[in-house]
Amino acid sequence: MPHTKEQQKPILLLIDDSPSIHRLLAFKLKNEGLEFLAAFDSTEGVELAQSHQPSLILLDLNMPVVDGFQTMRALKECSQTISIPVIVLSGTTSPEDKVRAFELGAMDFVCKPFDIHELRARINSAIRISRLMKMLEMRAQVDGLTGLWNRAYFNERLASELAEASRNNKHLALVLCDLDHFKKLNDTFGHPAGDAVLQGFAEVLTTELRAYDIPCRYGGEEFVIILPDTDRDEARQVAERIRAALEAKGWPKFPDIHATASFGLTTAGLAGKDDPASWIQAADQMLYQAKHAGRNRVEVFSGPPSDGKAHLALAS
Repeated sequence: MPHTKEQQKPILLLIDDSPSIHRLLAFKLKNEGLEFLAAFDSTEGVELAQSHQPSLILLDLNMPVVDGFQTMRALKECSQTISIPVIVLSGTTSPEDKVRAFELGAMDFVCKPFDIHELRARINSAIRISRLMKMLEMRAQVDGLTGLWNRAYFNERLASELAEASRNNKHLALVLCDLDHFKKLNDTFGHPAGDAVLQGFAEVLTTELRAYDIPCRYGGEEFVIILPDTDRDEARQVAERIRAALEAKGWPKFPDIHATASFGLTTAGLAGKDDPASWIQAADQMLYQAKHAGRNRVEVFSGPPSDGKAHLALAS
């Protein structure tokens, strides 16, 4: 199953130049099961929001140098923080300020001096709504049959993982997997058996992979795995382990089934390119080679010499 951070304690970031407000809220909300982050100016607040991805931001409107409006604009213009809900705190009751705050993306507006019970209720409501929205977003990225990430999520994640690996000079392995003779299996044993094999292969993937590896259903009987910080030899071992586990797997409800998969593995993009499409093309070539070499095997794309940048291993 995809791994999430939903079970972690919610993080509340307070951006306010008043130390007394920080002390008050830390004391009054200490039993709410929140982790507190404190920022006393806009720059610090935006940096903490980007690095810690809080569940909610409380933002003071009336700060010197860079006020809350400018801070809100910075938060909503950044892809890393645009979806973080913000409750504005203000010493003014001006309708114009409220309208402007909401137009900039505030979820709520609370006037100082605030009633702590009301603020607590608004905080809990905002966190609950945000969590529900994230759950809905995540479900849109999860394959309903296997519980793995879907292709849309894979497309986004591959690009970001490849960029991160290149930026930090780390290896990255991508594996494309394709179940062998799947149409024949469906025709012979029926679609319930096919679904069972798809689900069973997903179970093999989640059992054999690390918590931070990224298995996805690519489409139909094809799967793809992103293996962060994994070089070519390590990726080959992972793919071989998954291949052997599927081959040895029994199917109690369908004892006559013998399922296998073919794997295409690459550690470089086609023609030495670094874009995701080139990585997928290289892996797809290896998958094609695995199929034509007899199936139930792993084929590895050698690619150009390693340059210390990102590496990908893909199996379909």
